[in-house]
This record gives sequence, C-alpha cells and structure tokens, in this order.
Amino acid sequence: MDQGTTPAAPPATDHAGAAVDQDRFSAVVGSIVESVERVIDGKRAAIDAALVCLFAEGHLLIEDVPGVGKTMLARALAASVDAEVRRIQFTPDLLPGDVTGVSVFNPVTREFEFKPGAIFANVVIADEINRASPKTQSALLEAMEERQVTVDGLSRPLPAPFIVVATQNPLEMDGTYALPEAQRDRFLVRLSMGYPDAQAEQAMIRQRDTGNPLGELRPVTDAAEITAMIRFVRGIHVSPLIEEYVVRLAQATRVHPDLRLGASPRATLQLVRAAKVWAALDGRDFVLPDDVTDLLSPVFAHRLLPTRTALGRASNDEIIDEVLSGLTRRVAVPIASRR
Repeated sequence: MDQGTTPAAPPATDHAGAAVDQDRFSAVVGSIVESVERVIDGKRAAIDAALVCLFAEGHLLIEDVPGVGKTMLARALAASVDAEVRRIQFTPDLLPGDVTGVSVFNPVTREFEFKPGAIFANVVIADEINRASPKTQSALLEAMEERQVTVDGLSRPLPAPFIVVATQNPLEMDGTYALPEAQRDRFLVRLSMGYPDAQAEQAMIRQRDTGNPLGELRPVTDAAEITAMIRFVRGIHVSPLIEEYVVRLAQATRVHPDLRLGASPRATLQLVRAAKVWAALDGRDFVLPDDVTDLLSPVFAHRLLPTRTALGRASNDEIIDEVLSGLTRRVAVPIASRR
C-alpha cells in the first residue's frame, strides 16, 4: 500500500480565518500538553488520550480509584481552552433536568421558558458519573451522540466543539451504579490514571505546598481554533486497506467465543477517527496500521463483554486484554510503505 503519494490534508481555518495546518496543529497541541502537565505530571499517555477524544469529536471516560487526578486532568484540559466549561457533580439525587435543562413557567409572560442545563457548554466535566442513577445517566445519551438535547418535544443544538469528560469510580466501591452498555459505547476512550511514580508524587507535594497550580493555568487556544483543528484532522487520509483492517478487527470481536458482546459499528467509526488524530499527533497526514493497533484497546476494551464461561477462568479485564492481543496477532495487517 503506497501512502506517500496521498495528498496532504488541506489547511482548515478557524472563525477568524487563520489557517490550521500540520505545523499549527502541532504547535497548539504542544501548548495544551505543556499547560496540562503543569498540573498532571508523569501522565503523558492520559493527556494524549484526552487530546484524541477532543480532536476526534469523541468523549472521554476516566475510571480509577479516588484521589489519583481524574477530575484534575479534566479540569486542566478545560482550563487550557478558552471555551465554556461546566462541571456536573453526579450524586444519587441528581435529576435528568439538572443535566439537560427544564421548562419553567414565567408568570409575567404566562409562557414556559426553557432554562438550559449544565450540558450546554463546550467542555462538560461529568464528575463521578456512576454515582447517579441510571435514569440520570441516560440524560447524556442524546447529547453525546447527536450533540443536541430534546426537552418538551423541542430539540436544541449544543455548542461546538462539544466533549464530555466523565470520571467514575470502580464498580467495587460503595454507592456506584454500572453504566449501561449504550452509554459506555458513546465514550470514545476509557482510560485509567493509575498511581503516580515516587518522583511525580514528591513533585506534587512541593507544587501543592505553595498553592494550586490549576488556578494559574491560562487558555492557550480557543473554541474556534479547536473547531478548525477538528476539521483539519478530518482531512487525514485513510486508505481502503486500513478501513478494511479496522472492519476485520471489529467483526472478529463479534464472533469471538469468549465475548457475548463485540464492538459496535460506532466503535469501528470511532477507531478510524481516533487513528486520524493519532497520525496528526505524530506529524503525518495519513494513517498507518500501527495507529489502529495502538488505539485498539483504549477504544474497544470498554465496549466488550466476556461470556460467563470466560469469566470463570479469569477477570473481565484479563479476558478483554487476552482477546484484543490475540486479534492483533491473528488479523492480517496491511503493509504500509512511505516514499
């Protein structure tokens, strides 16, 4: 497969008309990473995953134990972009209307007026999403997929760009509800922060002793430029062989004997979009097979469900890792070359 002869992705422009090409894309990404790393040290993989979601028009689910920086990562990303940011603290008594908004009767005009909920923002931080009831969690479904909210029969569009960065505690912890499959499938990437290493934890002690670095962050770009960068990423070339490779991987999960739920067509589409961003982050205007395999687990793992038989011999995560590792070995990889 010849990737070198494909045309470069055309420059995109923001609302002010400034061109966004590969150099500008890389420069802005570098500034965002530098900004976030002032708050989150030693977690470059997590930051890259967040950027993939931002530029692929996906949503990010961060799952880990309390206190490892899940919310801090979401807030640092939001603070680095000059856009409207809302945070929703999910609790058992949170109602769907608190998220989407409600119609309130105005006694002066004698008409109902719509009061937008917290979902009407560019970056929505859904903190501890699995502490709310499934009914409230479902209020995000339409917004995450269609980028609109329907209340009282009227659909209202959400601002662009739009991304939900949700955090959740492990299901083994008290007071949590499992996210339904339909909602997990709407998250492009699920990641785990993990504990910091000793050096990063010691640096955190010194940083937080004198103040909160999050309060010192300033935006390095704005919503208009992010929108232009999203359009730039859409122009990254994906060859038919790469598309075929992604489809074969997805279809293999649907017939695997250890899985009772495989990857959805939405997962296939999102893997391609994520691979485009991964290529752009590497300074390329075309997707390689390695981009797909690098992102296979972050994009697919949280969507797959093992059979009860498979769970009898290993844990859920171990089964999924085993399945995906096996697929990358068995599914033929298209050969790419550069000229």
